[in-house]
Amino acid sequence: MVNRHPSVKWAQTSDKVFITIDLPDAQDVKLKLEPEGKFFFSATSGADKIPYEVDFDLFDNVDVNESKASVGLRNICYLVKKAESKWWSRLVKQGGKPPVFLKVDWDKWVDEDEETDEKKRESAGADMDFGDFDFSKMNMGDMGGPDLDAAGDDENDDSDTEDENVEEALSAETKGESSAAVEADAKKA
Repeated sequence: MVNRHPSVKWAQTSDKVFITIDLPDAQDVKLKLEPEGKFFFSATSGADKIPYEVDFDLFDNVDVNESKASVGLRNICYLVKKAESKWWSRLVKQGGKPPVFLKVDWDKWVDEDEETDEKKRESAGADMDFGDFDFSKMNMGDMGGPDLDAAGDDENDDSDTEDENVEEALSAETKGESSAAVEADAKKA
């Protein structure tokens, strides 16, 4: 019996590789990860217990002890820690075209330049020493602005826009014209 390959997605950062195997209702899940990058996965799925398997050599060495796996209802996620913090040009050691079941996980993908920007943003506040600064004395809730609720009710508000003033004038004119027309009709009768 020939084992099938599940759909495998991957993404990376400089120090980790994310491998997601899409296989709903996976049973009898087996994973083997070796320090030199040997990656093996097998499981069965469905009522017929169809066997699935993935077996390849990762691009470089990994830290097996810092790597983690999570088996969910729809997929199996692996967080593989790289032995050396550097970007890989591909997931598998074998050059050429990658296997057809292997795809990039664009939802988790981070470009090398984006990661360095993110690390700079994260570390920007990390070296600030606020010492004994008491933020509660800053009165942040009030923000020191005027109390707009105490300014009075809206009935005496003369801040109507020009459009509102024109609409009110047209409305008054229309009422005046219609009452004049009613008076004229009454005189004719």
